[in-house]
Amino acid sequence: MIRRAKISEIPDILTITRACAKKMEENGIFQWNEHYPSKEAFIKDIEREELFVIEENSTVQGTIVISTLMDDEYKPITWLTQNGNSTYIHRLSVHPNVQGKGFAQQMMDFAEAYSRENGFVSVRLDTFSQNKRNQRFYEQRGYQKLGDIFFPKQSDHPFHCYELVL
Repeated sequence: MIRRAKISEIPDILTITRACAKKMEENGIFQWNEHYPSKEAFIKDIEREELFVIEENSTVQGTIVISTLMDDEYKPITWLTQNGNSTYIHRLSVHPNVQGKGFAQQMMDFAEAYSRENGFVSVRLDTFSQNKRNQRFYEQRGYQKLGDIFFPKQSDHPFHCYELVL
């Protein structure tokens, strides 16, 4: 079941994202760190009603943010569609203990359907250039890689920007 997150679930959400960060680090992928994702970011996501969770057996197993805000870092990218009518995916995570069960696919299906049903023309996101698994995941879903941006607090390596026209 996918639904909006509750403020009381932030500790569980942080447990998931920290477990994901640890697993990525074990695989040589330094994408998330002590600065990101943060409790403050998740609080803002909930206040904007943009943070969703996926549950199994009444336990939160993963998260996804479906935002309408375009981060300043995205401005230099030449997108496939005009700015102003897209959603942005952030902080997609599935607890490592349940990865491989299709939860990320379900959340992306949900995000794309949500975007389509609400009249948006595309879905945009970024993923770490060193995370080949994520790149394959999005490319297999039809996302097109468009350019690179940087988040200096996260990494010296770039993040690839992707867009799916709906």
